[in-house]
Amino acid sequence: MNAQAASEAFYAALLDDDPERLYERAPCGYLSTTPDGTIVKSNATFLDLTGYRREELVGRRTFAELLTPGGRIYHETHYAPMLRMQETVRELALDIVCADGERLPVLVNAALERTPEGAPRVVRIAVFDATHRREYERELLRAKQRAEQSETRAQALARTLQATLIPPSAPVVPGLDVSAGYRPAGDGEEVGGDFYDIFQISRGDWVVALGDVCGKGVEAAVVTALVRHTIRALTVQLDSPAAVLRSLNEVLLAQGAERFCTVVLVRLRQDSDTWTATLSAGGHPLPLLVSPGRGPEPVGVVGSLVGVLRDVRLHDATVPLGPGDLMVLFTDGVTEGRYGREFYGERRLVESVRAHRDAPEPAEAVLGDVLDFQHGTARDDIAVVSLRVPSRAPREPQPPLGTVQKQGREESAT
Repeated sequence: MNAQAASEAFYAALLDDDPERLYERAPCGYLSTTPDGTIVKSNATFLDLTGYRREELVGRRTFAELLTPGGRIYHETHYAPMLRMQETVRELALDIVCADGERLPVLVNAALERTPEGAPRVVRIAVFDATHRREYERELLRAKQRAEQSETRAQALARTLQATLIPPSAPVVPGLDVSAGYRPAGDGEEVGGDFYDIFQISRGDWVVALGDVCGKGVEAAVVTALVRHTIRALTVQLDSPAAVLRSLNEVLLAQGAERFCTVVLVRLRQDSDTWTATLSAGGHPLPLLVSPGRGPEPVGVVGSLVGVLRDVRLHDATVPLGPGDLMVLFTDGVTEGRYGREFYGERRLVESVRAHRDAPEPAEAVLGDVLDFQHGTARDDIAVVSLRVPSRAPREPQPPLGTVQKQGREESAT
């Protein structure tokens, strides 16, 4: 008799209020055992579930003997001790070996009944067929494993994409000291949207791009790749950084990526030992400029976000860079770096830039300060790029006019 037939028999007996039929045809198996586990009573439902005859069980087998080898170990180490101490066991998952050798997944509830003197008297056991539940749990586990594998593949893809978006090291730019630092949020497993790029158009003509794509993960990495390569293509055709960002805005809207970004774009042109920087900021924090005798101050004009509106306001700002000048570009992961409720903020950034203006790698030094403030765990992605014009080397003192050098001695020319 299957479970449905047992249920129908049970409800029929319920209408008749027949206690014997209620026991025999209950929708679950019932067993009664002695304290040592010997089966003394079994209902018909349990016999139907397992295929045993009553005479094969009653007085001849213990409950533990019906279990798999692993179940017997669990019975001795967990089930029996719990029953003695707590007098009840609830929803214990076990496998019963049926008469034909097949395994039947079951959930077991048990209660220990004692004599008035407190000695164990009888154990009453309810056995529920868990075949469908066990299969459901297995399917949930398989679905979880598939999801984890899919997430692992997605993370690997995103990391591969991001590896192509962040240069392994800042390039060597003749006549300019360039340093860069990047740190993804958290433990670095989740791919962020911050990026930077530094590339050459022609001799003495370079472009620096630094930005932040909204969101994280694979989708953000795909949009970041689109932004980076679009900027590279557009800067070959357009001199104005603002014009490049306007065209980038059109590309993102046409793609329907549903992700916006902030970008600061700098075009650098060299003239002897000085440079001219033309920059445009699309919704991005303005770079800080440090000049000899002048503290860090923002330069440029903040324009519209890129990839949101069709009509955007973007502006070019031209900044001369002379010997000793330092420009620092950064993403909002710097100022919005947080520890507890306190943000790193603009004041700390200004102090850090001022303190590290002469450091060999100013960008790395600023990044280190931000991470130290957050006790080594970045709450958001961080990208920093610094551009410094080397100071003029001191000239060798010249001998007085009319004096010639001879054998290490100065002699007057006559």
